[in-house]
Amino acid sequence: MNAVDLIVEDEAWDRLEGKSALAETAIAAAQCEIDDILPGVIAILLTGDDAVAQLNKSFRGKEGPTNVLSFPASEHADNHLGDVALAWGVVEREAADKRVSVEDHLRHLIVHGFLHLQGYDHQDDDEAEHMEDLERRALARLGVSDPYAE
Repeated sequence: MNAVDLIVEDEAWDRLEGKSALAETAIAAAQCEIDDILPGVIAILLTGDDAVAQLNKSFRGKEGPTNVLSFPASEHADNHLGDVALAWGVVEREAADKRVSVEDHLRHLIVHGFLHLQGYDHQDDDEAEHMEDLERRALARLGVSDPYAE
């Protein structure tokens, strides 16, 4: 079982009630879909677009903010699995574009980020299909509709 350390850096996230429970239940649902869970504490950083844009530039060499970034901890990290950073503005805009609640979109992105920390990726079609299937199943446990449905 993975513990969650929620860090709220941007006050825009204060608009969202029940953030800690939302993060914990999203991680728990994702864990149910994985056989060999890598243990450790997950730090979830709820921040703003500017901070995520800086992280995106520094670590991925890409300009601008993105919705979620995952940073697996090194092998020798003491009980720390990794970090997941989310940008309020991007998450809010994407939720509106998708016509879903910010809460449901956040659940999806936390599950997605957690799966990256567990070693899953979407670099090719097969990997993407497998990861998306895990996301769908985890989100279904939470009553969240398929984020990949057309």
